[in-house]
Amino acid sequence: MALQSKKKTKQSGECPFQEAMDLIAGKWTMSIVNVLMSGTMRFKELERQVTGINTRMLVKELKQLEAKKIVKRKAYATVPPTVEYSLTEKGTSLKPVLTAIQSWAISVLQPR
Repeated sequence: MALQSKKKTKQSGECPFQEAMDLIAGKWTMSIVNVLMSGTMRFKELERQVTGINTRMLVKELKQLEAKKIVKRKAYATVPPTVEYSLTEKGTSLKPVLTAIQSWAISVLQPR
């Protein structure tokens, strides 16, 4: 079955494939989601686990993921402030996608 057109129509909206790609677009999105698959993390823990990302970019990506309802942010009224990030149900539903990508990478990209 061919992919639907990218053009928006009044009846069907945007192509589901394009909507999904827009949702997970971003250089760091899948890396952040992959790290959060292991559970709730504080900001600094997350920053250490996502290799190569800088603080500013992590903040930006987390805000976008929160707006897309993939990541949940919980702030505690402590001194200094404590903030934890976890995946929402929507974010957790990406697990089979990540597993498939990892399997593909192992089978195709690893030297034999």
